[in-house]
Amino acid sequence: MLVLVDLDDTLCNTWEAGRYSVLRLIPYLLRRRKFRAFFYILTARYRELEQSREFHTLDFDKLVERVMSKVYSKISSDELDEITELVDRVFFSNLKLYPDAVPFLKGLKAMGARLVLITDSSTKWQRKKLEYLGIKDYFDALIISGETGHSKLEPHNFRLARRLFPDDEVYMVGDRDDTDMRGGREIGATTILIQRGYFRGRLAKHADYVVKDLIEALEVIKREHEKRAEA
Repeated sequence: MLVLVDLDDTLCNTWEAGRYSVLRLIPYLLRRRKFRAFFYILTARYRELEQSREFHTLDFDKLVERVMSKVYSKISSDELDEITELVDRVFFSNLKLYPDAVPFLKGLKAMGARLVLITDSSTKWQRKKLEYLGIKDYFDALIISGETGHSKLEPHNFRLARRLFPDDEVYMVGDRDDTDMRGGREIGATTILIQRGYFRGRLAKHADYVVKDLIEALEVIKREHEKRAEA
């Protein structure tokens, strides 16, 4: 059995931690009269980045830096350093595993599953999260878009996982339909969508199952596994 698992907003509260960083950044922007950046955040124009390659390959603090450079072409390197240090510090002080993450990972290992993390963003950022959260050793392989050069908007990383661990029984567990679920569907995986985080409430077109948490996802995998054993 091969289980592909997303990281952000599936195992940990990335969107919530990022939101805290942005909220902490707003007073900084207002004190420095950077109203254009404030209104960029206020009007949620960052959503335009969702389908861009950089959204899936850059660190969160680098994304903030990219946005600030876009809004202010002449922003100083000292200001950028100050902003990214603030964002990084607040982000990691608020980053936490969801309570069901470790029971989910342990339950899969107890079933003898191979676990592969498939995640977007840079290698430095994602590996730092895994070390901080203490879950790296649960995975048999890490596939990170910053290392492969391919985001989860493409099927490449999903196919790579399948080549690393060939198996007829494959599951994909994640929080985003147009990346995690679509990519899983591309390789014939049973797709399980967790409805939480930034993409919660979006229409699920590619999910075989839609669940509220990882405990429910684990139960789905157990049931599917038992069906296969009986067939």
